Order: sequence, then structure tokens, then C-alpha cells
Amino acid sequence: MATKTTIEVPVEEQNVMTEIEQTNSEEVVATNDATQTDKEAILAQLAERVSEEPSVELRTEVEALKVAFYKIHRADMEARRKTFFEENGADAEYKPQTDEAEIRFKELYNIYRTKRDEATALSDKEKEENYAAKLAVIEELKQLVDSEEALNTTFAKFHDLQARWRNIGQVPQARVSDLYETYNLHIENFYDYVKINKELRDLDWKRNLEAKTALCEQAEALSEATAIVEAFHKLQKLHEEWREIGPVAIEHKEGLWERFKAASTIINRRHQEHFENIKAEQIKNFERKSALCEELEKLAAEAPTSHKAWNKASERVQAIQAEWRTIGFAPKKDNNKVYDRFRAACDKFFEVKHTFYSEAKDDMAKNLEIKNALCERAEAIAEREDWAKATEELLALQAEWKKSGTVARKYADAVWKRFRAACDKFFERKSQHFSSVDNEYSANLAAKKSLLEEMAQAVVKSFDDIKEFQRRWSEIGFVPIRNKEELQKQYKAALDKLFATIRNADRAQQINKFKNKVSSMREAGDKRLRTEREKLYNRVKQLEQEIQTLENNIGFFAKSKGVESMIAAVEEKIARAKQDMADAIERVKLIDSQE
Repeated sequence: MATKTTIEVPVEEQNVMTEIEQTNSEEVVATNDATQTDKEAILAQLAERVSEEPSVELRTEVEALKVAFYKIHRADMEARRKTFFEENGADAEYKPQTDEAEIRFKELYNIYRTKRDEATALSDKEKEENYAAKLAVIEELKQLVDSEEALNTTFAKFHDLQARWRNIGQVPQARVSDLYETYNLHIENFYDYVKINKELRDLDWKRNLEAKTALCEQAEALSEATAIVEAFHKLQKLHEEWREIGPVAIEHKEGLWERFKAASTIINRRHQEHFENIKAEQIKNFERKSALCEELEKLAAEAPTSHKAWNKASERVQAIQAEWRTIGFAPKKDNNKVYDRFRAACDKFFEVKHTFYSEAKDDMAKNLEIKNALCERAEAIAEREDWAKATEELLALQAEWKKSGTVARKYADAVWKRFRAACDKFFERKSQHFSSVDNEYSANLAAKKSLLEEMAQAVVKSFDDIKEFQRRWSEIGFVPIRNKEELQKQYKAALDKLFATIRNADRAQQINKFKNKVSSMREAGDKRLRTEREKLYNRVKQLEQEIQTLENNIGFFAKSKGVESMIAAVEEKIARAKQDMADAIERVKLIDSQE
């Protein structure tokens, strides 16, 4: 089933749209491209059609033009309303403009409706006249049975009366059944009375059989047609033709009628199902529209408390309104009620929103003062050259800006551009400054790499030689941040290697002296070995605590800036303490081995 295009109309348009909303089994689906044209094109097409004589086809096309026109008209009015509030603010009073095109459309449509009503009245009068004319034909048929003329002459008059009967137009529907039963009765009486010869009667019956068989075939073809409503109307015409055709032989009469009736039943059932489906679709539309009404009523009742929340709620309301326009008619008894509920919910939402923004005017004025003050502070920072502190302060200002609330739309863009311009100016100046610093960092990187090569090849004899390398390293200055960590690792490794060289030489000499000392004490039976061992053991414990403390301190230093030399010194102390602890442990082992 094709989904029918529908239009919800405001109260001021409901009088014009009454006929569309009252249509049930003959609802109109646009068959041309009117919905894609503008109002002027529709008016031109309507003006052209109004000049034609009213008909079923013309009614379908005019109603489709009406649907298309009000779809465009409503969208246009909604767009004007939206634009007005965007330009003048949500608290402005909106008065819809007069739509000259709508006035012209109503004039043309009233002309068409007047002509249609006149044509309907004329059609009823003509049907009564046709009914009287057909009664006259029946009276003449009655008189034929009393005629004393020759059979050929009487039969010619009989066929002439049949032709006149068929040429007479439609009669009132309420009188069709009795009229045709009377007509067929007198037709059969005529055949019986005049005792027409069997060949002529059989020939007439044969022609009637062929005609009615053709109608059966047409009805059966219509039972499979996709245009269900059109097929139903064509079937009515086939039934009219069936009644106009004379009788057939008795042996064909019942079977032929059952065949025709069976095809008619299928078409009628499909027609009924078609409108039952439309009714079911309208019930679904009512349920969808009711759900949208409930959501709108909930949005209005919740009453957001912030501009951001109102924007989000307004976007949802616009989405609901857009979705509403895509939903077809609800059932006739509910359509106006659910529309009134929808419009009331929309009005309530925008009323609450208007109240909120009326009360928010003072807040927005205060917010504007705050933002202007932030602009002044940002403009002052933009001229400074203490880059780190200034950057920190400017970022703090930006955070304040985000929390400072909304301002009136007419000021928002200008004050934002002012604040952004100050920020851009500062960061542009900062970027220019540090582009020159990058060159200096690159030179420092080359110098430190050269010093590392020198340290790798150096032969140191004392700790003073190592301290000289440390002094030279710290005086070189910063390097690019991407090279800093790796370069520091290489530097530490070079220092460790130099310190190890000094300590290893000194350690070997001290251990030999200690061995000689322990050996002398043992040979002399000196009890000082036990005391020496206690001292060394306590020294190991002391060094363990010292190493732990120094390692913890490095963790704090890593969170600070400009402490590379301090970290290097602490790392040197840790390395020295670990070596001292290893020496003390080795001396304890020497004493134990002597005992």
C-alpha cells in the first residue's frame, strides 16, 4: 500500500482543509509533481483546472493541488517564524504575514467548489429526468405486446427502445434495482408474447452472452490490478454495462453471473482491505503522534535550567515537529484532537522557554561584563614576554571564559572575536620567539654530543676530572625536548663509566690494605676483628637506608624543572653508596674467612 502524503495545518487553515480531513474511502494521493513545485506553479495549474467542467478526475487533481499547496505553505510559514525568532530573539512577539498566494488559492478553490456543487445539483436533476425517461421506455415496451404491426416492424421498435434505454444516462442509485428488474421483466414478456422465432432470439442471446463473457474477463483482469481504488470504480461501470445487456440463454445465466460475481467479490474484498489497511495505518499514526505529544509535554514540564540544556531541548522539539510532518492522518475522530494537543504542547514549551530567557537577561548582561573583563586581561597578557607564566595565566583565562556563561546573541560573536584575537596574538608572538630558541637548542645538542664523545675517550685519574666534565655539561644549556631523555641516558652512562674507572682502581688498593690489616690482627690474636666486623655490618645497614632515601629524592626531583645537575649529583651519590656498601660486605666476608 502506498503511503499517503499528509499535511498538518494550523487552526487558521482548518476551514479550507475540512474536505481533505473528512475524506475516508476516497482519500486523495497526488498523481502529479505538484508537491515539487512552488506556490505560483500550483496556482497557475489550479486556475487552469478551475475552468474545466467538474469530474471525478478533476476532483482528484484539485484535491492533490490543495495538499501540495498547503504543504509548501506550512513549510514557508514555519521557516518565516523560525527566521524571525533567530533574528529578533526568542522573546520577540511574532505576527504571521498575510500570504497573498493563500488568499488567491482560496478564491480559486471556492470557485471550483461552487462549480462542483452546481454540477452535483445538476447531476441529481438529470438522474431524476433519466429515471422518468426510462419509465417512459418501459411503458412503450408494455405497449409493444398489444401492437398489431408486422413482427419485423415491432422487433425494430423493440431494438430502438433498447438503444434509447442504453443511451439514457444514470438514474438515482436507490431506484436502480427496481427499475432494472421491471425493465428485464418486460423484455422477457416481450420475447414470450410476440413468440419471436428461436433463431432471432438465440442470435440476440448469443450476442448478450459474448458481451457478458467479455465483462467477466474484464472483471477478472481488474481483480489482479495494482490500482485498487481505480479497479473498484471501473467495476462499478462494468456492473452498469452488465445491467444494460439483455438476457442470455437460461443454461448460461446462473454460471455467467456466478463468474462475474466471483471476480466482483475479489475486487470488493481488496477494496475493503485497502481501506482497512488505511484505517490501521491511521491508528498507528495516532499512536505515533500521541507519543510525540507526551514527549513534548514532558520537555515542557521539565523546564531546563541552562542555556545549553534549552538548546538541546529546542533541537529535540524541532526534530519532533519535523517528524510530526512526516506522519500521515490519524483517524477522523482523533485527528483534530491530537493536533490540538500537539500545538498546545508546543505552545507550552515555547512559553516556558520565553519565561526562562526573559529572566536570564540580567544574567547575560552580567556575563557580558565578565567576558569584557576577561578580554581586557587577555589583551594585557598578549603583550608580555614571560612566556611560561603568561601562558599559564592565559590558559586559566580561557578556562574562566568557558565558565562565564552565555551572553545575548547580538554581543556573543563580537566579544568572542575580541577574546580570541588577544589569545591568537599572544601565541603568535610566543611561536615567533621560540622559533629562534629552537636554533639555539640545536647548537646545544651538537655541543653535548661532542662532549659525550670526549668523555668516552677520556682517561680520568681523579674525581675532579669527572666534576669538570659535569660542569661543562651543565653550562651548555637546553636541547630540543625530543632529544632530552635519550641524551641524558647517554650522559649518565658515560659518567657511570668514568666513576667506575676511578672507584675500581681505588677499591683494589684499599682491599689489599685491609687484607694485610686483617691478617696482622689474626696472627697477633687481636680481638679487634670482632669489633671491626660490627662496625662494617652497621655501615652496610646505614648505606642501605641512605641509598633508599636518595632514590626517593630523585622521584621528587623528576617532577621539577631545571634540576638536571642535581639529579646527576644524587645519582653519583647513590652509585658511590652502593659501591661503599659492596666494599663493606666484601670486608665482612674477609673477616669471616679469617675466623
